Amino acid sequence: MMTFASVFAVLFNGCTGIMAGANMSGELKDPSRAIPLGTIVAVAYTFFIYILLFFLSSFTCDRTLLQEDYGFFRAISVWPPLVLIGIYATALSASMSSLIGASRILHALAQDDLFGMILAPAKVVSQGGNPWGAVLYSWVLVQLVLLAGKLNTLAAVVTVFYLVAYAAVDLSCLSLEWASAPNFRPTFSLFSWHTCLLGVASCLLMMFLISPGAAGGSLLLMGLLSALLTARGGPSSWGYVSQALLFHQVRKYLLRLDVRKEHVKFWRPQLLLLVGNPRGALPLLRLANQLKKGGLYVLGHVTLGDLDCLPSDPVQPLYGAWLSLVDRAQVKAFVDLTLSPSVRQGAQHLLRISGLGGMKPNTLVLGFYDDTPPQDHFLTDPAFSEPAEGTQEGGSPALSTLFPPPRAPGSPRALSPQDYVATVADALKMNKNVVLARACGALPPERLSRGSGGTSHPHHVDVWPLNLLRPRGGPGYVDVCGLFLLQMATILGMVPAWHSARLRIFLCLGPREAPGAAEGRLRALLSQLRIRAKVQEVMWGDVAGSGEPEEEEGDFVNGRRGEEEAEALACSANALVQAQQGRGRRGGPGGPEGGDGEEGPTTALTFLYLPRPPADPARYPRYLALLEILSRDLGPTLLIHGVTPVTCTDL
Repeated sequence: MMTFASVFAVLFNGCTGIMAGANMSGELKDPSRAIPLGTIVAVAYTFFIYILLFFLSSFTCDRTLLQEDYGFFRAISVWPPLVLIGIYATALSASMSSLIGASRILHALAQDDLFGMILAPAKVVSQGGNPWGAVLYSWVLVQLVLLAGKLNTLAAVVTVFYLVAYAAVDLSCLSLEWASAPNFRPTFSLFSWHTCLLGVASCLLMMFLISPGAAGGSLLLMGLLSALLTARGGPSSWGYVSQALLFHQVRKYLLRLDVRKEHVKFWRPQLLLLVGNPRGALPLLRLANQLKKGGLYVLGHVTLGDLDCLPSDPVQPLYGAWLSLVDRAQVKAFVDLTLSPSVRQGAQHLLRISGLGGMKPNTLVLGFYDDTPPQDHFLTDPAFSEPAEGTQEGGSPALSTLFPPPRAPGSPRALSPQDYVATVADALKMNKNVVLARACGALPPERLSRGSGGTSHPHHVDVWPLNLLRPRGGPGYVDVCGLFLLQMATILGMVPAWHSARLRIFLCLGPREAPGAAEGRLRALLSQLRIRAKVQEVMWGDVAGSGEPEEEEGDFVNGRRGEEEAEALACSANALVQAQQGRGRRGGPGGPEGGDGEEGPTTALTFLYLPRPPADPARYPRYLALLEILSRDLGPTLLIHGVTPVTCTDL
């Protein structure tokens, strides 16, 4: 007994010549016209012949003859040998068409070197350009398949593979139509994405009706081949329809990402990291990648110059090197470059125009401005190891040749201390949070890796959520900036490489504050925010100048306090932080971890409250000098000032 699916599987092989023209498109004079015209004419002619044959057979033969005699055509033909001649001619025509078409496809795959040495024999061609190597290769493969000996079984398998090919063609057209690519303009007037979708669904349905096993195996094989091609990377001249689809979908969802619907419950850091030379900022680049928590991450760079004085834009050729840097460093970042007469103006440009729609940076990250000579991390990082000849695979220049060496000690800088602090002030005026990173190169490589930090010696992440240069008690511990510090430290603890780090929060007590009161309030807040941390109170003593009236934020560098007093306050605050780090290292009786003198956990990273810059630009250098004193010899440190609410306790 035969079913519809089994008859379809055998009969369908007679209609597979529909792709013969497309398979030989490279040898057609005008393929865009010849393929659709020839295909439609061939299909219409074949359909007419088959329909005519079906009706003539049904008019002249009874049911018993059709069921029992496969060769009944010879009995009813005017000249019986004509049937045998037709069978051989049809079989030879179909086989030669398939063999030539398949060999052309095989030759094209071999020329593109998609599967390496496996298809190397298919590259051989004659003097006239005929790919006889691919023809012999295809013929050998056909002979191996014919060893199965069951033509009906082979017909079903071949039909499934043909249906996979047709479904792939329909899917390609459907993808191009859904991607709304302007250059996809099919000349076939009846084309529609509805017909493409119907073609894909019909092919898949018939595949599984014919043979579920063969259908599943063919789809699996196609998936493996696609994965192999993706891993090996095809020629860039092909273009990728996936990129067009991604662009279309991203644009659609960016339009739906309404900034007016933002809520603090779903806040996440969106970072703009300004980098002068990535060779000296590689650890910071990776640390910022850990801090983003699924948010936007943009690498910004300012090239000094004036476009009016240049023959062409010097920024555009740099994008390739920066994108290669992102790939090699394995960070999920975008690249945004600009040309500006000064770094400060370039930073303003990037803060205003980086991002798109609801995905715009809300936090500026800068390296700290000090006299420490930058290190060349390209020389020590295994991911940036280059061949001796200075080229990468494929002959492209090595990254070490695309970025200049780090700045030599004592050489002039592109950014003055005045402009550096002014850039921080500009960001705060634009309602952007600011992060200044110091000594990130001292972080161990396992803390900057993408994997887990392992079972190494436990570390602390210390958070000082108050202005150490103007400490305050009571509600000051839970202001917007202090909560921003807590949020950033908590986000870092979610990264696998920092899972083993323990979060410590230090509260400074004035001489008149009772121990335990501020700690209780902070523990209640941490419980509401679901932040696990150890709270530790520290006596601030007379250094805070608690008897003096409160001053405006930023006025610690001017106003009533002189330079010597401000520097003494910064030195005392620095000594206090170092003392707590030292207690963590020593452990011992009375230390934060208790114990009896063994080596305790060390501080891996310190979060400090970054005060606002002073209102008077003339005091910017003094402000920077006090920050240098405050963070001196603390190891890896992040000085942070937050201006936007980041936590919510409402249900």
